[in-house]
Amino acid sequence: MRKSIRNLVVVTLALAFSTAANADFGVGVKAGTLGVGLEGRWSPLPWVDLRLGAHQYDHETTGSQAGINYDATLAMDNYYLTGNFRFPLSPFRVTAGMYSNSNELQMTSQDTGGVDLVIGGAAFNTADIGALQSITSFDETAPYFGVGYDFELFGKVGLNLDFGVLWQGEPIVSLAATGFDTAPPQVQAALGPALLIEQNELEGEISDYKAWPVLALSFVYNF
Repeated sequence: MRKSIRNLVVVTLALAFSTAANADFGVGVKAGTLGVGLEGRWSPLPWVDLRLGAHQYDHETTGSQAGINYDATLAMDNYYLTGNFRFPLSPFRVTAGMYSNSNELQMTSQDTGGVDLVIGGAAFNTADIGALQSITSFDETAPYFGVGYDFELFGKVGLNLDFGVLWQGEPIVSLAATGFDTAPPQVQAALGPALLIEQNELEGEISDYKAWPVLALSFVYNF
C-alpha cells in the first residue's frame, strides 16, 4: 500500500522511543479527511506539544472530470510532524507543521458502451484507443496550519478535534490512453495533441485540491 507500511513503522518506532524517554506522552487513533492512522504526542511544556503521526486511506468514487466519466480512487498517504500551542485554561490550540505528502487521485475512464469518447474536443473510438488513465500527485512536502480543541478526562483519556488546511501545491497531472501504442497511425497523430488539451483541462478542474481541507477526530490516551 505505497508508503503506508513504512509510515506505520516510523510512527511505531517514534512512539516506542518517546514512551521510554518521556512520561508526559500520549498516543491516539485518528480519522478524518486525510484518512485514518496513528498519532503520538509529547508535551515538553504545559502549553506546548509536538505531534507525530501517519494517515492512510483509499476512497473509491465515480465522477466527471473535464467532460469524461471516471472511476476514481482518492489515495491518501501521508505522515507529519506538528507543533501545537494551547491557550491556558482553554481546550483551544493553534497548530502548524509539515507533511510528507503522497496523496494521489487515480482515475480510469468508464466504459462508454461503444459511444465515442470526446478528448480535447475531438471524438475517438474506444476500440482504437482503449481507456484513459490519469494520476494526479502533489508536492512531496506540504505545510499545514489549523486550529483544534483538546478535551481531557482526569488527564488520561481525551478527545481531540482538528480543523485546518493542508497546502498540497498545484496538481501534477498525467493522462494516457491504454491503447495508444496499438492505435492506427492517423489516430495516434490526432490523439497526442488531444490528450495534451484534455490534460490541461484536468489540471484546471483539479486545481482546487491544492488546498485540502482537514477535519479530524482522534481519541487519545495519555501516559
